[in-house]
Formats: sequence, C-alpha cells, structure tokens
Amino acid sequence: MTEPVWVPSAERIERAAITRFMHEIAHACDPWVSDYESLYQFSITHPRMFWQAVWEFCSVAADERDTEIVDDISRMPGARWFPKARLNFAQNLLRFNSGDDAERVAIHFRGESGVAEDITFGELHQQVADFAAGLKAMGIEPGDRVAGFLPNLPQAIIGMLASASIGAIWSSCSPDFGVNGVVDRFGQIRPRVLITANGYYYNGKRHDCRQRVASIVERVPGIERVVVVPYGEPDCEIDALDIAVAWADFAQASDHLEFAQLPFDHPLYIMYSSGTTGVPKCIVHSAGGTLLQHLKELRLHTDVGIDDRLFYFTTCGWMMWNWLVSGLATGATVVLYDGSPFYPDGNRLFDLIDELDITVFGTSAKYLSAVEKAGLNPATSHELASLRTILSTGSPLMAESYDFVYDKIKANVLLASIAGGTDIISCFVLGCPTLPVYRGEIQCRGLGMKVEILNDKAEPVVAEKGELACTLPFPSMPIGFWNDEDGQRYHQAYFAQVPGVWCHGDHAELTPRGGIIIYGRSDATLNPGGVRIGTAEIYRQVEKLDEVVESIAIGQEWDDDVRVVLFVRLRAGVVLDEALETAIRKQIRANTTPRHVPARIVQVTDIPRTISGKIVELAVREVVHGREVKNKDALANPEALELFRDREELRS
Repeated sequence: MTEPVWVPSAERIERAAITRFMHEIAHACDPWVSDYESLYQFSITHPRMFWQAVWEFCSVAADERDTEIVDDISRMPGARWFPKARLNFAQNLLRFNSGDDAERVAIHFRGESGVAEDITFGELHQQVADFAAGLKAMGIEPGDRVAGFLPNLPQAIIGMLASASIGAIWSSCSPDFGVNGVVDRFGQIRPRVLITANGYYYNGKRHDCRQRVASIVERVPGIERVVVVPYGEPDCEIDALDIAVAWADFAQASDHLEFAQLPFDHPLYIMYSSGTTGVPKCIVHSAGGTLLQHLKELRLHTDVGIDDRLFYFTTCGWMMWNWLVSGLATGATVVLYDGSPFYPDGNRLFDLIDELDITVFGTSAKYLSAVEKAGLNPATSHELASLRTILSTGSPLMAESYDFVYDKIKANVLLASIAGGTDIISCFVLGCPTLPVYRGEIQCRGLGMKVEILNDKAEPVVAEKGELACTLPFPSMPIGFWNDEDGQRYHQAYFAQVPGVWCHGDHAELTPRGGIIIYGRSDATLNPGGVRIGTAEIYRQVEKLDEVVESIAIGQEWDDDVRVVLFVRLRAGVVLDEALETAIRKQIRANTTPRHVPARIVQVTDIPRTISGKIVELAVREVVHGREVKNKDALANPEALELFRDREELRS
C-alpha cells in the first residue's frame, strides 16, 4: 500500500478545530462520529443537522435564524437554505472590532513596488463605515451593483464590505483584463459605481489604467460614479470623465456603520465564468451561502483561526480572492500581495512568509511547478518557521509537485490541493488537517458535499475515472445566472447531463481511501479511439522532463477519429529534436498507456492562459481546427493563440 507523504501529529489533530467540531457532533447528534469518514457520512446523511452545527460552531451573526434549515432539500436546483434567516455578510467579517481585537492587524498589504500598509480591525471597520456613507449619499440601495476594476489592494476589500453592509452586490475584475473583457462582464450587470485605481505594478513596470477606465465607462451603461484609488501616483483625474472622484473625496466621515439585515439568499457577489468560449456567464452567489460555506472550509478544512495569517496569491478577478477575504470572519489576519510573484526573483513570496509569519500559504499548482523549474530551494534559503499549511488550486497538482514541496519547501507542512470553482465559489474536494497526505491525491471530499464520480451510465464508481458530480444540494449553490429569468442557462450549465445532479465538468477518480484525483476538465478530455484520457495525466509525465517548462494537449480531429497533439514550451535555448521527442514519448508510454502517447509533438514559445492562470485547451483546439475563438479578451496573452494556427506539423 502507498505510504503517505505527510501525517499530522497527535498534537495537531488534537488542537484542530475539526476535532472539536467532531466531538460536538458526537455528543449532540451521533455518537458514532469518531473520524473524518464518519463525520463526512453524517454530513451528507443528515445535512440539516450538519449545516445547523456549522452555523453554531462558527458563530454566524444574524438577527434571525429560526429552526427551518432548508426548504425542500429534494430539489436540485431549488432547495432554499435558512429561508427565514436575516443576516449581513459584512457584519460577520467585521465583528472583531472591539476591545483588544480592534488593535489586531486585519490586513497586511504588500505591493511589488515596495509599498506596505497594515490595517487593524478597528481601522478597517471605520474605513468601511466611511465608504459605505459615500455609497449611501449617492443613493446606493440593496440590489444595486458596485464593481471593482482594481489591483489586489485593501480598497477592494473595503469597497466590497461597504457594498455588502448596504446589501449592494459586488463584482470585480483585475486591471490586467482588456477593455473588451471588462465590458463583456460589467456590461451585463450595469454597475452604478465603478471603483478603480489609476494604475498597477507588474514585473517591474507601472501600468496606467486611466485610459482603459475611460473606455470602459463609455461602453458600460449605467455607471454614475467612478471612484479612483491613487496607487503609486497621486493623480486621480481621468481625461474627459467628469464622474470620476478620488477615493478620499468619495468617502464620508461616519461615526456609525449600519448592517442591513437581509435574507440568507440575498445576492452578494456576481462572479464570471472564464468566457473563453463565448460571453462570460454571470454567476450570482448568495451572502448566506457564501459565508457558511467559506466558514466551513476555513475553520474546519483549513483550520484557520484568530492567530493565523492567511495568504493566497490571487487577483480580484479570481474566486480565491473572495475566499481569502472571508478569512476575516475567523478573526485571522489576511495578507494581500499585488504584483508578480517572480519579481525581482522567485523568492518574493517566500520572503513574504518570513516577513509576516504567514501560517497558511495559498497558491496555484503552476506556481509550485514554476518554482521547481527555476531550481529554487526555499527550505534552505528561508526559515518558513510559521508555515503550517500550503494550499494549491487552479489546476491539478502533479504528484511530482508533492515531492518538491516536501523536499524543497518544508517537510512538516500540510499540502492541501483543493478543487471546486467560481461556479460554487468554494470547493467540492479539499484538505483536512487531521488526515494524511498521499502523493498526487486531494485528501477528501468536502463536508456536506455529496460528491460522487459517475460513469457513462451515471452510476457512482470508486477507483474508476468518471464525471465529478454532486448529488445533494448545498448552501453555496448559485442563486442563478444574471439575466436568466427562467433559469434555463443555469440548468443547462450543470443539470442537463444528469437531471437533479450537479455535473461539474471535471474528469476525476475517487480512491478507495476516500481521496480524489483530478484528471482535467471533462470538456477538454481526449478521446482517441473512444478512450477517455484526462490531459493532466499527460502533463504529469511531460513536465517531469527538465527540458519542458510547460505543455498543453488537445484532441485533433483526424481520419474520422481524434489524435492527441502535444504542444511544449521548452527551456531557453532548447530545441525539440528527434531525441527529445523520443524521450517525451517514452516518458508518457512508460507511466501511462500507449493511448496517451501523442501522435504529434510541436514546440511553441508560449501557451495561452486565462487571466487567473489556467491554460485554455478548448481555445487552442478551436484555433487548430480553424475555428473562431469567441472571446480572446478572457485571456492574459491572447496573442499566443496565433502560435497554434496553421501549423505545418499538423497537416499530415
């Protein structure tokens, strides 16, 4: 049997919040609950008792809750959670604002340019109150939209919390989005207020945002006010834009912050699908569902508490920003970083861990791979004494990355790969501080999430690859899509494949010990000869080779079948010759199956990815087949698509 690469100590298990939660469940609800598996089974067998227990354990602040937990749990979609509850999301994130708590740091902000700012919980509460007063003065009401086109600054959090305190809906994009990408998103929801910055820093350069903001305002109807944060430069004026005002001039001094008490399913966030195959879907998430799910994941699965310093490398355009900000509800200090993680070199984020004593460090699988490819050894170059947990998401974490983390970053650390998405603003599968870590596996299915792997007959299977699905409603399911009055687009996105079941679009496997392996997106699954192959299975092998920096695989329609084509980006100075092609094929064949071996291997100098860093197999597939990519503005580097067009290597 495979040995774990990390096992929690008895002390860590005893001190974990999930252990205390388990004892409370065993005492109050089910004496048979004694380990994670029995707790998980309780959570999906008795969802009403489970979610009520999460509410109470995490001390959700609410004016009303009543005893009704869920209305018609048999409906998916359609179940309504805590239908009589009245609460406010911002109130729950700002509750540590009195006594000694008010003096603790709520936000550490560090920027690539060297800027640093620390904000206490008391100061955060006051700044939210002042900005909320500005919003109220211009008549912002519950249901109005407030949008952020912002770097990862504290003002993004303040603007979101101020909006949520009123009941307005927050939506954000990072400033590296192109104008069309922003218009495709904000143009659908028509915000009344746009919060932006006059510029941002990335990779040693300052990028001015003001001209793009003027173009966005011209093309997005309904914007009444543009609030500009001076970031790096004091000038907040935007040419020909008389509705622009500096942040300091918009906020109004306030001696009181009111929290509108609203239904559990009142809309909080509008998130967006990647939009690489068309106009992005506008996914609406509820305040109560987001809060309860995030508290469960932060407190129980990640063991975040009042003494932690929580970091995730993210932008305001990725759902991990929303997840990170919810850490304030645990009393933890949230750490923000804006800029390139590799400027001036790959040690920047590890420097941050030591500087701020970060305990939970979140990043992407691609970042860990890039650190490894760069030859860094943080275990010897840094102390990392505070670091307790590393989180990874964005794409499947390769088995070799587990080896790298434990060999070259820190041996005694919980490495938790997590997976879910913008669609649920949370995770289906993730980590647990009381479970061992096995190489290449996500530790467990999320509590309260009845996750199953379905075969082609929609039957649950174990130790077989299939479709990752959820067969029981959960609180953070979207309210729906914006401008989807009859719910047809929402239904088509998740429930058309198997009625009454959420099909997430991941090709995955449930292991006999309860772990999960993700093989890639179902819509990017390769089907040579009718055999389903997850792209991540190929990437795991190819990127073991030192010559390969990264890769992307697609299925090319060929001779009434599909053949696997692999594109590789190689180290500087390396050329794809016959010897390297042979080595790549040998590596894949030896560790997978002959079906995985690509029919063609092609060298490229860049690989297109979304602004949140995910490679885009579907867009590359469309270009290879001469079809139009409908929304290039969703990409961070759309010019890279041209590297895949009309390739001579793919004509025979």
